[in-house]
Amino acid sequence: MIEAAAKYDRIVQHGVQLRSSVAVQEAIKHLRDGLIGDVYMARGLVFRKRDDIGNKPVEAVPEGLDYDLWTGPAEKRPFSKNYVHYNWHWNWNYGNGDVGNQGIHETDLCMWGLNVGLPERITAGGGKFLFNDAKETPEVLASTYHYPKEKKFIEFEVRPWITNMENGAGVGNIFYGNKGYLVVYNYERYESFLGEKREPGPSGNAGGDHFLNFITAVRAHDKKLLNAPVETAHLSSALAHLGNIAYRTGRTLNFDPVAEKFIGDDEANAYLTRPPRAPYIVPDKV
Repeated sequence: MIEAAAKYDRIVQHGVQLRSSVAVQEAIKHLRDGLIGDVYMARGLVFRKRDDIGNKPVEAVPEGLDYDLWTGPAEKRPFSKNYVHYNWHWNWNYGNGDVGNQGIHETDLCMWGLNVGLPERITAGGGKFLFNDAKETPEVLASTYHYPKEKKFIEFEVRPWITNMENGAGVGNIFYGNKGYLVVYNYERYESFLGEKREPGPSGNAGGDHFLNFITAVRAHDKKLLNAPVETAHLSSALAHLGNIAYRTGRTLNFDPVAEKFIGDDEANAYLTRPPRAPYIVPDKV
């Protein structure tokens, strides 16, 4: 997508609405300006209610569904309601769990707040603990992303029920510095807490217009106006995939963020791509 946007000179906006929030933009400025000191860690939270989806049988494709088109480049399997509507998120053939669903918004904010790109070391653990259903992706996933050169760290948590609300952030981000911490709630509110006594610091609550930002950039034909350029889609999605790959291999992985390959690990690298199903093929060179 990045290559295509550049080649065809198109304006492409990533759908992470929080980047257009006035309050979140203000929170990021506080991080850059040293409000909470040296920011060394970001914690992303996705505590969403995800119910038992059961285990549906194979059945005939419903009338009105173009199942071939719906399947796209993925392996085509006999139809089941285990896959369609929202359930596709929980199947490795189509989705990547909540870290790559709701989590993309928070992985993006973690990297934005820490001012980092892709990590060098990834560890993850979790599993299915609540439901004996057709989900393949883990219900609970704890993944960590280490940036040793920058001395920074991302901790990401996914849970299927709102079991608790750390500082009210059932979905959101917490940034930690040596002078305090800052919490972003969902897409448009933040609070900060300073010093050992956690005294309330600056806070804000204001949304933004992500669509207007895109339209403005299109009319000006200037991608520099975008709050969420296409590159942010690649990075936030990649972080989610890296966590899932660490979970699926069951070990700590070393990653080259420039080459975007795992170091000395053929099994992990095999998860970075898969043969597409014809005719839904994206060429290597756009």
